[in-house]
This record gives sequence, C-alpha cells and structure tokens, in this order.
Amino acid sequence: MYAPTTLDDSAEPWTQLLPQPPALPAPRPIYLDHNGSTPVPAAVIEAMRPYLGGGFGNPSGGHWAAAPARAAVEAARRDVAALIGAAPGEVVLTSGATEANNMALNGVWHADPRRAGHVITSAVEHDAMLGPARHLRTRGARLTVLPVDRHGLVDPDAVARAIRPDTVLISVMHANNETGTIQPVREIAAIGRAAGVPVHTDAAQSVGKIEVDVEDLGVDLLSLAGHKFGAPNGSGALYVRAGVALAPLLHGAGQEGGRRAGTESALLAAGLGAAARLAHGKDTSAVRALRDYFWNRLQEVFGDRVVLNGHPYRRVPNTLSVGFPGHVGAEVLAGMPHVAATTGSACHAGCIEMSRVLVAMGTPAGVGVGTIRFSLGEGNTIEEIDRVVAALVRAMR
Repeated sequence: MYAPTTLDDSAEPWTQLLPQPPALPAPRPIYLDHNGSTPVPAAVIEAMRPYLGGGFGNPSGGHWAAAPARAAVEAARRDVAALIGAAPGEVVLTSGATEANNMALNGVWHADPRRAGHVITSAVEHDAMLGPARHLRTRGARLTVLPVDRHGLVDPDAVARAIRPDTVLISVMHANNETGTIQPVREIAAIGRAAGVPVHTDAAQSVGKIEVDVEDLGVDLLSLAGHKFGAPNGSGALYVRAGVALAPLLHGAGQEGGRRAGTESALLAAGLGAAARLAHGKDTSAVRALRDYFWNRLQEVFGDRVVLNGHPYRRVPNTLSVGFPGHVGAEVLAGMPHVAATTGSACHAGCIEMSRVLVAMGTPAGVGVGTIRFSLGEGNTIEEIDRVVAALVRAMR
C-alpha cells in the first residue's frame, strides 16, 4: 500500500510532482581588495606557528622563556629595516599604520615645546592621518591641508609655500589607497630638509608593492602596515630617523626603545618579519601586467563609459580605480557579490556621498558615484579578470 504524497498547500500541487532543476553553483569568489588586506602566505603562517603554542615568554624578560620571543621581535625589526633601507634601531613595531601615523604626528607635535605647532598635510590622506591631525587641532595645533590636482598629486611648490616658522611636521602619503597615485615624496622631503622641518609619509599602500627606501626618499618618519603585504592584521611599524625627537604615544614601561610601551607580540612580529623577507626585492611586473590587461579589457567593452581615476602611470602596480558614469558603484558590486572590491562612494540615509579623495581631485559626481576600486594581488589570474568584466556587463544591464 502506497503512502499518500504530502503536498505544499502554498503551491500548485502538480508543480511539486515535476522534477526540480538543480541549483546553479555559486560563482567562484574573486578577491580584488588587496589594498584593504592581503592573504597571508603559507611561509608567513609557518613562521608564526612556533609562537602559537610555544615562544610565549615576555620578550622583555631576562630568562630562558623570554629568549625565543625576544629573538622573534628583534629578527622582525631587522627584516623590516632591510625592507625599507633603515637601521634596525630606527624601527618601532606597532599594531599597524594607524598607530604608526598617530605615533608620528602626536610624537613630533608633543615633542615640540611650543605645543601649538603647525602641521602640513594633504586633502587625500587616509583617515588614519587626517583623523589625528584634526584631533590635534582641537589641542591647539594649526593645520594646513593642501589641495591636489585632478590626478591626486600634491604640488611640492605648494608645500614650500605652506611652511611657516612654527611648522613642526610635513606629512604626505606615499601612495593613495583609493587611486594608487604615488606622491612626489622625495621632492617634498628635500623641501622639508632645507627648511629644517621633519617629513613623514604614510607608506601603507606602497611598501611591498614598489621599492621603498627611506634614504632614497629622504623622509624622517615612515608608517607601514604589515597586512598590506602578507603579514597578519595587527602588525606594522614606524620608521623614525635617528635623532628625530618623538614623544611616546603610549606611556608605560620602556619597550621599543621607550617609544611604545606594551609587551610586544612575538607571534605578530614573526609574521611581519617573514612577510618583509618575502616582499624584499619582489618582482611585481606580473601584477602590473594583469592590472593593465584589466584596464584594456574595460576600455574594449565599455569604451567611453568607463573612466580611469588617478594618475595614468604614476601609481602602484596593482591598483585600478575606475568610474562608470550613470551607475552607482555600490549597486554594481551588489550585482556581483562574488567579487570582493570597494566603491568610491557611500550611501547614508538614501544619499550617495562621494569619497573625499575623489572630491579633492575634482572628479565629476557622475564618475565618482560610479567608481569601483579593484586592487589586485599575486594570486589573481587573467581568467578571473575576464569573469569580472563579464560580471560587470551583466550587473550594469
């Protein structure tokens, strides 16, 4: 005797007796947000593994359990120094570029006895720099925010004109996180040196992508973020040229040469050091070629319906910021959820707001609202780029 078939009352009974089509597989995910954070390579994970269970001692201790942790911290300091052409004693390990930027700005400003010094920066800096600069303004600092041209470049002559007798710091980022535009930091540093003003650069988006040498740039302070070149989140460093006065941001014991109190993490240091070793001398020509292939494909498919943001060639090799006039970047990305990328606008209570970087560059609203930033890495392929271009076509229909 057959059991009766149970049907769903919410649908036509006969439809439930038909064979159902198989569910379509979800598209393979594609990661194009390497400017946000990078995957951690296997070699970096292996370098960290000994400190997940062992190497737990306090690096500041003077006993056998502290020795492995101290060795990991000092090895990382040497590896980071080698990556950027510094001396190990000039490297302060931090939790990332945000802390390093805060340490540079606050440290120089508080080290000046006037406590009301003047700071020069640019309109396209990351919030990790502009945030502490604006905070210092509430404490009495005077702030000059320099404009940029349509490519996002700061004019070195504008820096020279902005210097005053009370200027204590010039801070201009090395490469922009949204457009990849590389600033004329070498020229700016020379201007600062001639005026006796220290120069800081936020190099979070350049270290590991292009060659960065502090002696070649001539800067006095440089911030870097480990998770932008294969180290784990929460790792970074600040380069402080020997002789630069820097008040500590964190007060406590005497770690990091008295410039950053708090027990160092051997685990994160090991990861940062390993990533620095991998990044040293890395050839990024393949990533650049893939980025250029992506741009060429977009031009072939969309023609004048796609616009490049930033400098056409003076930019880091992995970054492609493009605007699609007549579209909203967030809506386009919503139509291709398997692609990890970011937009050049934000939606707040039904209003679409362009990024302040694009606004500072004078980007037309139609282009800025439709901007998407794709940032590539070593793991990306031509096949993935072709799939993204096809997904863009579908999403914009």
